[in-house]
Amino acid sequence: MRLTITTLALLSLCKISSAQITATNLLTEGQKNPISIDALNPRFSWQLAAYKNIAQIAYEIEVDTLGSTSDKMGKYWSTGKVLSAQSLFIFYQGKALRSGHTYFWKVRLWDNSGKQSPWSETASWKMGLLSPNDWKAQWIGPSSQDVVNGPSPLLRNGFAINKEIREATAYITSYGFYEAQINGKKVGDAYLTPGWTSYNKRLQYQAYDVKPLLTQGDNAIGVTLGSGWYRSPLGPVQPRPNFYGKELGLLLQIKVIYTDGTEKLIVSDGSWKSSTGALRFAEIYDGSITDTRLDQKGWATAGFDDHNWQGVKVQSHDNSNLVATVNEPVRQHETFKPIKVITTPKGEKIIDFGQNLVGWVRVTVKGHAGDSIRISHAEVLDKPGNFYTENLRAAKAQNIYILNDNETHTFEPQFTWQGFRYIKVQGIKGDLNPDDFTAISLYSDMKVTGSFSCSNPLLNQLQHNIQWGQRGNFLDVPTDCPQRDERLGWTGDAQVFSRTASYNMNVHDFFTKWLKDVAADQYPTGSIPYVIPDILKTGNNEVGGSSGWGDVSTIVPWTVYTAYGDKQVLETQYKSMKAWVDFITKQSRNNLWVTGNHFGDWLFYSVNDDRDGNSAITNKYLIAQCFYARSTQILLNSAKLLNKKADEQFYTQLLQKIKSAYQREYVTPNGLISSDTQTAYVLALEFDMLPASLRQQAADRLVKNIKLYNYHLTTGFLGTPYLCDVLSKFNHADVAYKLLLQDTYPSWLYPIKAGATTIWERWDGIRTDGSFEEASMNSYNHYAYGAIGDWMYQNITGIQAAEAGYKKIIIKPIIGGNLTWAEAGYDCPYGHINSKWKIDAGKLDMTVVIPPNTTADIFVPDAQGKTYQKYSVQSGEYHYSR
Repeated sequence: MRLTITTLALLSLCKISSAQITATNLLTEGQKNPISIDALNPRFSWQLAAYKNIAQIAYEIEVDTLGSTSDKMGKYWSTGKVLSAQSLFIFYQGKALRSGHTYFWKVRLWDNSGKQSPWSETASWKMGLLSPNDWKAQWIGPSSQDVVNGPSPLLRNGFAINKEIREATAYITSYGFYEAQINGKKVGDAYLTPGWTSYNKRLQYQAYDVKPLLTQGDNAIGVTLGSGWYRSPLGPVQPRPNFYGKELGLLLQIKVIYTDGTEKLIVSDGSWKSSTGALRFAEIYDGSITDTRLDQKGWATAGFDDHNWQGVKVQSHDNSNLVATVNEPVRQHETFKPIKVITTPKGEKIIDFGQNLVGWVRVTVKGHAGDSIRISHAEVLDKPGNFYTENLRAAKAQNIYILNDNETHTFEPQFTWQGFRYIKVQGIKGDLNPDDFTAISLYSDMKVTGSFSCSNPLLNQLQHNIQWGQRGNFLDVPTDCPQRDERLGWTGDAQVFSRTASYNMNVHDFFTKWLKDVAADQYPTGSIPYVIPDILKTGNNEVGGSSGWGDVSTIVPWTVYTAYGDKQVLETQYKSMKAWVDFITKQSRNNLWVTGNHFGDWLFYSVNDDRDGNSAITNKYLIAQCFYARSTQILLNSAKLLNKKADEQFYTQLLQKIKSAYQREYVTPNGLISSDTQTAYVLALEFDMLPASLRQQAADRLVKNIKLYNYHLTTGFLGTPYLCDVLSKFNHADVAYKLLLQDTYPSWLYPIKAGATTIWERWDGIRTDGSFEEASMNSYNHYAYGAIGDWMYQNITGIQAAEAGYKKIIIKPIIGGNLTWAEAGYDCPYGHINSKWKIDAGKLDMTVVIPPNTTADIFVPDAQGKTYQKYSVQSGEYHYSR
């Protein structure tokens, strides 16, 4: 075994003595120069420039209101020199920050050789509107809203700007969706604003820099409202409208600061006017109708004549539920051109975009006044090759455009979206021109942080499918599916996928926002709703409390903490976490959770007319007991971190009782678990439910079960995420690889062999004979089974967090599956990690990149994966051959 350092690396080592530590990528509350922060003590983070063996030993932060990089900085607050390696989430602890004001900060560092860095470039943040009294605007809506599913209201007003502007910030929110324009130009690039929260408790507002949109002289602002999540019919099977309310409303406030220091406020109030326009219908499930014959051209510009418009209704709402937006907005992303134009056996005109995605289609058409163009959406074609929409259930998923003249028009829908790979086009005469159609993906604008590839093309496609399942379903909330009459924040799906999600993208802010709604919608009993936001409840009836689903309240906060090193998420969610565990305790009998309704190992492998017991049925209460233990373990771990010693002691004792009860009830003396299924053994081993003496034999029983099914998995939503992880932990990595590479049903690769471009809801969404599973529950974009991505990152390429936030890293790849190379990259909070290995002529070459201000233990395997050599290192790039 030898460590090989390339000539380039040797040259860089010679230059290390002259390299200077610098701070880069300055973030405030995880954002770059945000303009609306409502945290009263914002937190600062930064990274170190990438030099070998560089670590921070001290820092100094200065904050001011001037924005200068000169010595004047630091007047408002300074930490002084702080001896600490911490570079993440450092709290501002100065004077009270003022609503709507901008602040600037910079940092300098000292490295492990004692060198002091220059001051960093200056970063900034602006405080949001911190009090309901800071809102001078009034809530307004159209004068009449008699038709809930009718045309979208248009609201407008004019105003004058008579001086040179220094800055202008718009604060906007609504009940329902909104899209604002100033002088005919869209405000911002976000969609589906203000996002989905538990509106009655938490309503987000967005802030925009609108200075570029304003001109001296006359200006106009116009806002279109849509039903959105606020009042569109929501829920499966029989969607219910008006869940949060019937009347759409707008709250808008623009603060203009002139160069002379004077200010002007433009606000929504009773002077605004309202009408309707081309958007005649827009709802989440059914799509939209746009009639250009009713378009009011230029309605959001200063010269528009609105004397025929109606007034507005001033509404009364309590602004105490308003909060600044902390997560990334939904934006447009990748575009796809048609790969094929198809005429089906039924004569339908179909376009195939080659990728199951979430968003909409931009279409350019020319026709005659009154022509109607109808775009329908589907994920798959049926066995004969016809357009298939039965699995959408009640969702129409159609966008209709009505022309007003013979000119060429380009259309996109508003206030809706679809999940699709195929579209059916009706109303266009003659052949379809592929150049006229573009599919546009839409998802929360989370930074891509992870990449994985290897020598097996099917695994590369699996990674692709996992990522696209996440993109399509992380649409402001983590939805179960994006296409049918559901699209809800199912808690179990999010829980099982959260770790994989954190590798693929930076989901810190995404989950932090959603977890606040988990706590907001938690029932007084401590039970967690099945979906968040909770739109399934009726009156005072609780619709929740299932094991594996309710445990989202503990598992996801812990995932966020371990992935990003953010202890505050545990502090914020601790009350909710504790309430969930206490709810279970109250439901339990003799420390056994044997009450309530549970989904169990949802969509496990089952056989119709199962005469010999081949279906992999796991006792729901056995599963519940395992998750009871898991949540209790996380709670006591959190209590320890937060220095809640009494809770730590109490829940440590409770955990022992939970595991003892499990062993008495479900495990025989020789280690047989009463539900002799893969899921039963996986959960028992992953959650440490068994005494040490029974663990390896349990893993061996798991392998025996897998062999019984000819190396196929039989797990459902709750067992699948941990299956390969347990196998590799207990010396059965070869079996984990066999399961991963299995390509017949049920397996991860079976859908890929069937042409999948996302993860399916069911292992056999398309059966081996080409027919479909039952349409009532058969999504082809459903990320839960994509939780295997976590194992691929952590084991095939070996990237693991030894300490929260990857302050300490483990690189320990497992060789197997006949792979000849694998590589993964991950942008952790400290910087980029990379692990790459390749086997050639019986020799393994491995390259690892470790980011600054971290340490790592690198375990280098031999080409057969039988033995490891350990190296403990600091930051840098390392090359090994063995």
